Amino acid sequence: MTTARTHLIVEAGVRYWEDSTVNGKEDTDGSLIPFRRGNDWCPVIELATGHVKDWPQGTPAEIHYKVCDDGAYWLADSTGKKLAKWKGYYVPNDLLCVGDNGYGDYIIFNVAADGSIIGWQTPAIKDAEWVVCE
Repeated sequence: MTTARTHLIVEAGVRYWEDSTVNGKEDTDGSLIPFRRGNDWCPVIELATGHVKDWPQGTPAEIHYKVCDDGAYWLADSTGKKLAKWKGYYVPNDLLCVGDNGYGDYIIFNVAADGSIIGWQTPAIKDAEWVVCE
């Protein structure tokens, strides 16, 4: 793959919104979290920095979402063009569980007020785990 894969696009069907907090408040119905679309949570994460693109400044969040085989994940370039799709049915644990283990069923990480994922380390992308988009 010659185009730079710089972002992770997430479209995760969240089963339980109430397991997370936004601005220190329990998000009982998912109305507080940025990037909710219907029953999906759809952030875009910069792979090199762990910054959530367009995150509203001053909005810390503790994310703990049960997804259970209801998500799609893409590697994209800086323009948002999808380059490769995650092969698995489960959450890519190495990318979306920072400092914890989600066992393929959870997205777990904390977002600082500036939109950066706390403890993020640039992930090693294993090409065999992704299908190149046409």
